[in-house]
Amino acid sequence: MALEKHPSYPGQFISGLELHIKDRSQFKNCLLPCTPTRTEGSSIKALESVCGSDSAVFHFCHFRVGTFGTNFPRLIVNQFKWLDSLLDSQDLVKKLMQMLSVSPVPIQHDIITSLPEILEDSQQNEVARELSCLLKQGRRLTVPILDALSRLDLDAELLAEVRQSAMTIVPSVKLEDLPVLVKFILHNVKAADAVEVISDLRKSLDLSSCVLPLQMLGSQRKLKSQAQTSSSMSQMTTSQNCVKVLFDVIKLAVRFQKDISEAWIKAIENSTSVSDHKVLDLIVLLLIHSTNSKNRKQTEKVLRSKIRLGCMPEQLMQNAFQNHSMVIKDFFPSILSLAQMFLHSAHLAVVSFGSCMYKQAFAFFDSYCQQEVVCALVTHVCSGNETELDISLDVLTDLVIQHTSLLMRYATFVKSILDSMQKLNPCQIRKLFYILSMLAFSQRQEGSYIQDDMHMVIRKWLSSSVPSHRQMGIIGAVTMMGSMLCLFTVPILRSVLSLQLSTLLDLVGFCCEQAPEVLALYYDELANLIEKQKGNLDLQTNSISLCFYLYFFLFPSPRVVSPICLSPCFRLLRLYTGEQNNGSLEEIDALLGCPLYLTDLEVEGKLDSLSKQEREFLCLLLFYALNWFREVVNAFCQQQDPEMKGKVLTRLQNITELQNVLGKCLAATPGYIPPPATFDSEAPEGVPSINAGGPVRKRNGKESFTAEKEAGNPLAHLQSYRPYFRELDLEVFSVLHCGLLTKSILDTEMHTEASEVVQLGPAELCFLLDDLCWKLERVLTPGSTRRVPFLKERSNKDIGFAHLCQRSPKEVAVCVVQLLKPLCNHMENMHNYFQVILPNQGVVDESELNIQEYQLMSSCYHQLLLTFRLLFAWNGFSQHENSSLLRSALQVLADRLKPGETEFLPLEELISESFQYLLNFQQSIPSFQCAFILTQLLMAVSEKPMTAFSARFVFVLSFAYKPWVTSLNDVYLEHTDNILKAIEEISSVGVPELINSAKDGCSSTYPTLSRQTFPVFFRVMMAQLESSVKSIPAGKPSDSSEKLLKWNIAVRNFHILINLVKVRICSDYGRLFVEAFLKLAMPLLDHSFKKHRVSPRQEPTRPMLCCLQIHQDLSLTNHVPLLKKSLEQFVYRVKAMLAFNHCQEAFWVGILKNRDLQVSTTVLGGH
Repeated sequence: MALEKHPSYPGQFISGLELHIKDRSQFKNCLLPCTPTRTEGSSIKALESVCGSDSAVFHFCHFRVGTFGTNFPRLIVNQFKWLDSLLDSQDLVKKLMQMLSVSPVPIQHDIITSLPEILEDSQQNEVARELSCLLKQGRRLTVPILDALSRLDLDAELLAEVRQSAMTIVPSVKLEDLPVLVKFILHNVKAADAVEVISDLRKSLDLSSCVLPLQMLGSQRKLKSQAQTSSSMSQMTTSQNCVKVLFDVIKLAVRFQKDISEAWIKAIENSTSVSDHKVLDLIVLLLIHSTNSKNRKQTEKVLRSKIRLGCMPEQLMQNAFQNHSMVIKDFFPSILSLAQMFLHSAHLAVVSFGSCMYKQAFAFFDSYCQQEVVCALVTHVCSGNETELDISLDVLTDLVIQHTSLLMRYATFVKSILDSMQKLNPCQIRKLFYILSMLAFSQRQEGSYIQDDMHMVIRKWLSSSVPSHRQMGIIGAVTMMGSMLCLFTVPILRSVLSLQLSTLLDLVGFCCEQAPEVLALYYDELANLIEKQKGNLDLQTNSISLCFYLYFFLFPSPRVVSPICLSPCFRLLRLYTGEQNNGSLEEIDALLGCPLYLTDLEVEGKLDSLSKQEREFLCLLLFYALNWFREVVNAFCQQQDPEMKGKVLTRLQNITELQNVLGKCLAATPGYIPPPATFDSEAPEGVPSINAGGPVRKRNGKESFTAEKEAGNPLAHLQSYRPYFRELDLEVFSVLHCGLLTKSILDTEMHTEASEVVQLGPAELCFLLDDLCWKLERVLTPGSTRRVPFLKERSNKDIGFAHLCQRSPKEVAVCVVQLLKPLCNHMENMHNYFQVILPNQGVVDESELNIQEYQLMSSCYHQLLLTFRLLFAWNGFSQHENSSLLRSALQVLADRLKPGETEFLPLEELISESFQYLLNFQQSIPSFQCAFILTQLLMAVSEKPMTAFSARFVFVLSFAYKPWVTSLNDVYLEHTDNILKAIEEISSVGVPELINSAKDGCSSTYPTLSRQTFPVFFRVMMAQLESSVKSIPAGKPSDSSEKLLKWNIAVRNFHILINLVKVRICSDYGRLFVEAFLKLAMPLLDHSFKKHRVSPRQEPTRPMLCCLQIHQDLSLTNHVPLLKKSLEQFVYRVKAMLAFNHCQEAFWVGILKNRDLQVSTTVLGGH
């Protein structure tokens, strides 16, 4: 105050101060803190505190912030921080903002970061708006602006505006500023806005623009200037570091902000378009899985769902590993855990994704992670789970091809699989020995110890007397030969390999002398080797030619070869000949028409007169003949000459005729065991059974009652003998393309005596389709996940599919898609046939019907529908890489309705047209099984799971007047939006309509509901009711109303159904419903009894025991103990519920009716 009263203040004082600080050092001293022990303020700040913020000193300092250069801006701005009082704060803020607009960037930076310590609370919102606008205008001040905004206390509405301003610059912000920007956005997220904010953030973040692509970096490495290359590497490192910091920010938010984790998962889950999903989504899911254990299950569920829907293809994961391996490596434990879990999935896309995770982790991570990957794969192989085993071996095969030298470091772990060989099937043994052979022979010195171990194991197996060990020895030896032969082109290895190959051949040759089955297996394995390495083996080189010449032509010559070697020998001959002659079989085509000398096959009525030995010899002869014909058809099925095609069709006719005879012979020769036809596995145990009726096979765990069981079709009798027939190749089904063909019949002088027209008849078609269905079911349906018990060998279910198992499911699917046109032709022919046979609502006129032909055509129709269903139900179509294949398949079907108009149709229209095409066949369905498969086919072709409308459409219209009610009722109820409502509608609307209809009438709303089908309806509704209530979770006090309403509807439906039919079925399904009620509904009533007026109803349970007492049926007595137990538990549970709610007096037990000695009934209490 004394200074202000002095006559020279402020003019003389300011001029003196101005003169004093012209010296920069003196000015700096004035700005620095003075006497730290007493105060931390500077001399200038002390004058401001004495004179006030509106003093001349204050204004002097304020207006000279920019006049002393940029050396002391921070010191000057610090003078305005934490002032005790501001007489004109508005003026201060205004002048600071004016200075901000004209100052250089460094001074702007210091001013902005100092604002939170200068402003009063009332000024923060106004300044925050200005900073928000400034944030949008320039990119150089992003970090200081965000730093200042994060320290201001803003109201919720303004904070949302500021956050939105920050969100708008996310796509264009500099990479080094991006972590700060994301941290600001995530730090200021409220729970109510979390999902929306995270959704906007993930749309704006684009990691592809953050990292220099590897292919660009590779091209820059080729530049001559070393300085440019170093600059590129530095840029790459900086980019990766910035991205790592970005995910560290996200990781902290996920760990300490619960809402962020859940919102990010929800945002990814809500995204439906495939194009909306980014590498960011995958990395964030891995981050959440690794960081937040509470959200781990939810993360796994979302990731699995996205993979199944094709939203996260393998290419996206590969991009993540290639461009962001530094980030993803931190999540390696989660990657390993997810990959292990995905290999247990039944969905092909999920399994493939898991295997790709293994491969990418091995390729891009360090040695520790690589070792963990190899150990995990070896564990899968030794686990006993078939799917895990196959996929793991496939992954190891890819790794040994792409990263041989890297995998060589961990060869010891891979070699340990040899100890678990008993669990491997032949196809898996081939894969394992291929992997070990690649490791052993690709690295000269490093692989020598693996070569020694492999030779030792093979020698041990070949010397064993156990047939399964000798089989493994032959398979391993031939696979090892193939690897050695592929390396013969390397001159430096040729001498060493020749010696090892000679030793191995001698060992195998000695083993083949012991048993014809071993020699037959050797032929088959050599044939498989040629077929697999088609075009890669140089059969003209001396060493390889010698190998096949000695052991294929010369070795069998000194002695008589067993007939079981005939078919394997021919297979090797034709593959060897085709490989030498670029696929031409002209040298051996005489074998196609070569006659076969057999005994008299007119066995009708003669079998009983033959001895057992003679009947068994006849069966043996037929098996050898059939297997020869099968291999002949395999060899010549792809020949283009019409004459050759005609002969192939003739051989197919021979096969069906001989199968018919064989079926009769086997029926007359019980206990007969045929000769083996496949030699890479042990023969099936026991004697095959002959199916004269009933279920002929099991498919997908359900018995399949097909038309094949009918008389006149030999396939029904030969299903259990499939392991004793040679396998048909996939190429055989090209015969389905054949139309009418002309075959020449030659005389003894080899001149054309006559011409015969041949075509593919119903018997041959049924034979081919049956085999095709078995193959598709084996390859295109998910494999079993059942584990093999410890120390128990695997039962080989691959018998008869040895060649098929060497093809991938996609290769099989491609083959079948190429067959769709002829398959459609055959199915339309079946449709036309049954349209004539079934003109009157599916009623067959048996008086003029050829029963045998009808059954054969019905079987063909069934197999055709099953083929279509197995193809379109393949879960591999959900993978992105198979989308073009699915489109090709749908285009074939749609083209049948709109020829030439389907090439450019969108996928949705192709699905619609294909659905309509298949739906047209419902008019000619001859059997329940065909109707059921057609329904499954229509569901598989649909783009999405069936809605209630579409299910009802099929349910009511397609098969309205045919007895396919059980399955279709199941389909309708399973796919309706509300099962309880649907059951109530059928029981309260459909059943009364049926009751009021004529004797032969039906419900007008549900035309399939008639008096004949009512029992089926009732059983299905009871089963679905019991299943639906089990899906209602146990009650909690917080959400009792909604669940109580569902239980109320369920009990009402139960009451209606029980009163409709009080017979045996009540005791079965009724007991299951009561048990579900006790387990799930009573805990809900415990908490809801006082809040709601509820009463456990007695009406539905009373008739359940009464009906058993009224109907004195001995078969019902088995149900009485269980039902009585459930009802007693119900009574006591109600008493416990009343006691829990302190209402014990509401419970009363007594006898309602008494009988006196005169057997007259007395009702107590008027009840």
